[in-house]
Amino acid sequence: MSRHYDVEAVRKEFPAAERIVYLDSGFQAPLARPVMAAIETFLREGLETAGPKSVWLDRVEQTRAKVARFLGVSADEIAFTKNTSESMNIAANALPLRAGDSVLMIHGDHPNNTYAFLNLKKKGVRIDFLPMTDVVNAEAFLPYIDDTTRAISLSHVTFHAGHRFDIESIGALCADKKLYFVVDVMQAIGVVPIDVKAIQATFVGCGSHKGLLVPQGLGLLYWNQTLKELEPAYLAAASLAEIPDDLIARPDRLASSPTARRFELGNFNLPAIHALGASLDMIEQIGVKNIQNHCFDLGDHLLAQLDDLGVSLIGPRQRQHRSPHIYVVGLPATEWLSYFEENGVRVSPERDGIRISFGMFNTIDDVDRLVHLIRGRLSKKSFKAA
Repeated sequence: MSRHYDVEAVRKEFPAAERIVYLDSGFQAPLARPVMAAIETFLREGLETAGPKSVWLDRVEQTRAKVARFLGVSADEIAFTKNTSESMNIAANALPLRAGDSVLMIHGDHPNNTYAFLNLKKKGVRIDFLPMTDVVNAEAFLPYIDDTTRAISLSHVTFHAGHRFDIESIGALCADKKLYFVVDVMQAIGVVPIDVKAIQATFVGCGSHKGLLVPQGLGLLYWNQTLKELEPAYLAAASLAEIPDDLIARPDRLASSPTARRFELGNFNLPAIHALGASLDMIEQIGVKNIQNHCFDLGDHLLAQLDDLGVSLIGPRQRQHRSPHIYVVGLPATEWLSYFEENGVRVSPERDGIRISFGMFNTIDDVDRLVHLIRGRLSKKSFKAA
């Protein structure tokens, strides 16, 4: 049962959740029936009609509009990419950073955000790191800002322990200090409500195979369209303001699109974009706030059970600082991962233990099954929590 929506009805849309206890949506969400149906429609059309490309491209724009509504922005501010890593690299290379400039990041944040900026060191850009703490907000960044600081980049929710950073206060700080602000929302989107305008971000990027329920291979990038100075590091016909009708390249017509399409290279991942359209319909029907609150309830139940067992939580406990859906428990992965797998429970190994990550389809029974397995093994003297 859930206080927020009919979770049993939602669960029926995820066949994998009926076969195993799936607590690994922070790695990859299981496929939902509506998402699969959208992909099958695309494949069937390709099989039977060799592909109605104009129809498919119309659906791309319909999905772009859905993404924009979902994030509270204009469709002209949304670009499709391959994944979070590409989105972060596009953002890092679009910022007008020069030798001597510095970027602030969080030590231990996701590597594929960090590497995108570390790669700018060859241009003479300095990357400075704040320590990872349970609370990261504007106050944490303020002492690190100096005359060389040009940008801040970080995740909304961390993948390894479920920290939820105060990105609105950091965005306000960036606006006040006239800094660029780049946010990776991969572990938040689809579970945590995101109001991009409230964040005041320059770029927001993510993939779609976790909270957005789409198979791997599709990413999203929001670009604050008022920042016209941010140009792509590469160029293709699809990214131009004027695409030549005869498709002959002209050196005197190189202006980038005035929209976020300036960051696209064309030839979209069409089946994944079809899938995203279906998943957004599904998520919006349930409501992201309802999904968030349901996951928070599951987390509260999990924490109470872990406390009873004497098993530690890695990362923040308070709701205002933790993600709704990601919890890392102090059980050594080398000793526990195969045990869970053998008993039909899917979780992930993490830096400091076992990561449990909820999806919209999980129930209290899933948590209780996990806890039952932990309790049973801890009762044997040879196994102890970390």
